Amino acid sequence: VQLQASGGGLVQSGGSLRLTCAASGFTMDDWDIRWVRQAPGKGREGLSCISKIDDSTVYADSVKGRFAVSRDRVKNMAYLQMNSLKPEDTAIYFCVADVGCTLQSDTGYWGQGTQVTVSS
Repeated sequence: VQLQASGGGLVQSGGSLRLTCAASGFTMDDWDIRWVRQAPGKGREGLSCISKIDDSTVYADSVKGRFAVSRDRVKNMAYLQMNSLKPEDTAIYFCVADVGCTLQSDTGYWGQGTQVTVSS
């Protein structure tokens, strides 16, 4: 089971980025996909999750209305569209394949993260 997050980079405040989570060795259809970030000196923060059953989504209050999670079952990928980015969104972002959409869970299969830096 391997996951790889990509699409991070440097963006100005108010800008947008789309992160991609690519899976190899397994089918994402069988898993709930969660996005988590970790900012320098801070703990992990669960941001959003998309259900394997019906693609229903859940978001943390900190990103609700700005971020959108989706998946492409044909491409075996998941995405995190991030709009209206703020400097406090600067962090390493991870995608996680798990059972259940508990945002603050530490379980599941974690991929390599991607750095997002938002300049003011």
